[in-house]
Formats: sequence, structure tokens, C-alpha cells
Amino acid sequence: MLDLDVLIDEEKIQKRLEEMAKEIDSVYNGQSIIAICVLRGAIYFTVDLTKKMKTPIELDFIKASSYVGTESTGKIKMTLDINENIEGRDVLIIEDIIDTGYTLKYLRDYLLSKNPKSLRIAVLADKEERRKVEVPIDFTGFKIPNKFLVGYGFDYDNSYRNIPYIGYMKE
Repeated sequence: MLDLDVLIDEEKIQKRLEEMAKEIDSVYNGQSIIAICVLRGAIYFTVDLTKKMKTPIELDFIKASSYVGTESTGKIKMTLDINENIEGRDVLIIEDIIDTGYTLKYLRDYLLSKNPKSLRIAVLADKEERRKVEVPIDFTGFKIPNKFLVGYGFDYDNSYRNIPYIGYMKE
């Protein structure tokens, strides 16, 4: 098992997700949306967030990454595309983290090319000090320090995603 310090405990995560769900619901005001979960990291965040929302959703998935190990390469590799036609629809991208911004910028530009009515982004964690490209974020869970996160969807060598809190490796 990894030796982790808790950054954000489970209770604080769930409380913030309730607040985010209300923010999202107020923006969409009962309109149906397509929520696109960015796999794999955002799966826990997506499930917990959308269960708290009153907004009617269709759920879809996309998988893209710029990471090899713990570092971003800046080159995006998309390995799973959405199935739904998003043209003329309200779309919400749900992503676990934004740090460099490369992946989210790529996904945003790609999905905008499919002509949605609107496109918004919700992220659980914003590692602002690592930003290389700007991406408009509509809903943010937490601003976080520049640490390697583990748990609640964040992985270490594709393991430990199921830890119920967000931790970081002790130095």
C-alpha cells in the first residue's frame, strides 16, 4: 500500500459535489444534457456528481490522455470516442483534473467541431500552477497544490483509484 497523506477527505468531496451539482442544475435549468466522462480518472467523480444532479442526462464516455507515467508529453492520444451525436445539444465534459490543460483543450476543440449547442467543463481538481494552455472551466471542485494525487479516481500505475479520498504521496 502507498504511504499517503490525505489532501481532501471523502466527506469534503461529497459536500463539494452536492454544491457543484446545484451550480450545474441552476445553469441547465431542467434542460437535458449529454454528460461526457473522460475515462478513466473521472469515473468516480462522474458517478457521484451526476447522482446528485437533478438535470436529466445522457451519459457518454471518451478516453484521451497526454500522460506517460507522471508527466504530460503534450501529445494527446485519444483511444475512445463518444457514441452520441452531440450536434445541437448541451454538453458537459466531466474531467478529474486540469493541470497543463493540453488534454482538456484538445477534447474541448474536438467536441466543439461536432457543433454542440453549448459546451461546458466540470473538473474535480484544478492544478492551476501547472497550466501551459488556457481552457475555460465552468465548474471547479477544488484548487489543489502541485502534488501527485492518488485516490478517488486518481491512479498510481493504474491502481489505487478506489481509495475514497484524494491523497498525495508523502515526500
